[in-house]
Parts: sequence; C-alpha cells; structure tokens
Amino acid sequence: MADRAHLERDLRAVGLRVTQPRLAVLAAVHTHPHLDTDALIAAARTRLDAVSHQAVYDVLRVLTDTGLVRRIQPQGSVARYEARVGDNHHHMVCRSCGAISDVDCATGAAPCLTPSGDAPPGFVVDEAEVIYWGRCSSCATAPAVPSTTDRPAERGTP
Repeated sequence: MADRAHLERDLRAVGLRVTQPRLAVLAAVHTHPHLDTDALIAAARTRLDAVSHQAVYDVLRVLTDTGLVRRIQPQGSVARYEARVGDNHHHMVCRSCGAISDVDCATGAAPCLTPSGDAPPGFVVDEAEVIYWGRCSSCATAPAVPSTTDRPAERGTP
C-alpha cells in the first residue's frame, strides 16, 4: 500500500489536483487490486464517508485516462481496476470464483508477444493482453461444479 505522500506525488506527477476523493479511490485501488467499481466505492468510503458513486466513477475515469490506474475487463466480467501499470503484465482468472491474479509477461520484454507474420505491415505493437482462464488452487481442489460460463473461445457461438 502506498502512503499518502506517495499518492499525492503520483497525482501531481500527471497534472492532477490532489483531492480527497482522488486520494481515497487511488488508495483503495492500491490496497485492493482487481476490485470492481461497487467494491471500490465501499473501500473508498472507509477512507472518506461522503464520496458519491458518481465521484468514484469520475475519479476512476481520470485515473485510468492519466495512466495511474489500469482498467481490465475479462470477458463475462465487470470492469476491474488495479494500480500495477506500465509493465504489461497479464492475468489469471478463475472460472469458478472469479478471482484474478497478476502474472508477469509470458516471455521476453514488453509487449511479450510478437504477432504472427500475417500482421498488418508497419503495425507497431506496444502492448499485449493475455488472460489465462482456469481454476485457482482453492477451486481446483474443491469438487467440480458445472460452469455457468462458457470457455472464452466458445462465447458468442451458437
């Protein structure tokens, strides 16, 4: 968890004013990576009672736009937010419980993956997003329960 002085420096470094709602939301994202908006609202309210839903939505948009926060949205999930930015890491998502874990790059330096030879000529890759789907260790040891979510490759097919 980043301390208040660190969060204030981060906000100023991207040209943002330091406000209580921004500090509360940024601290919540640092403390609880991969939370959805509703959970972040609750977490921010533990630091600042009077922060509104709209204020949190606005702060998340600004923090995402300035690169202080990364928004991820695995297929079939609501948007989640994290403060780990700029390293092009990937995610593992549990099909059973929805837990999300960070995973470092698959191979080599960012952007981790080189497109196949049939990629458009001149296209410059600066980021790659990989989501590994499976079951976390807790769910993998539990008895299997039929999934209500199709595999990502099967989504959208009849």
